[in-house]
Amino acid sequence: MIDDFAKEYLHNDLREIREVMLWKLDGLGEYDIRRPLTSTGTNLLGLVKHLSMVESRYFGEVFDRPFADPLPRWNDAEEHGADMWATEHETRAEVAGRYRRAWEHSDTTITALAIDSPGHVPWWPRPDVKLFNILVHVLTETNRHAGHADIPHEQLVKSTGTTARHATPHRDATFWEALCAKIERAAEAAATEPDHAGPRTTFT
Repeated sequence: MIDDFAKEYLHNDLREIREVMLWKLDGLGEYDIRRPLTSTGTNLLGLVKHLSMVESRYFGEVFDRPFADPLPRWNDAEEHGADMWATEHETRAEVAGRYRRAWEHSDTTITALAIDSPGHVPWWPRPDVKLFNILVHVLTETNRHAGHADIPHEQLVKSTGTTARHATPHRDATFWEALCAKIERAAEAAATEPDHAGPRTTFT
């Protein structure tokens, strides 16, 4: 009983956070969903592309249930990092569609297998796993990347949240400038306190 509950609980959380990732693309133009918005190139469409690979691989080959779409080998050095951004030839519909197909494949695997069903992850130090391990891993990774997506999404639309219904209210530029100035003053004041003194990094 507890195994069924745990599997369904994790699965439902995964279903919800997947939708969050696609919602982050809504209402944005092609340039904005693709362009790098951090110094390491983080971009919204690339995060979705990456997660489609994650689900395809972890709920596919790990359980000997390969995904229909071709995937680069996990140890292919030439492909390393290519799943984190979309080329000009990959459309939004293609990337999002692949992610949805990966969901369907994952959902079939999750439904078909018991939570203690064995799998094998050749790129992990301890490769022998259970479905439970993979559910937790993929849910954790998806949540992590949803957090990553919040940063560029916030830069673009000045709003955060998990869905349109739960998004923070839109504010004008004056509100955000005042808030940032308040936070900056607090940071500067803390840096002068003897108990807080330490290296200071300035972003420009």
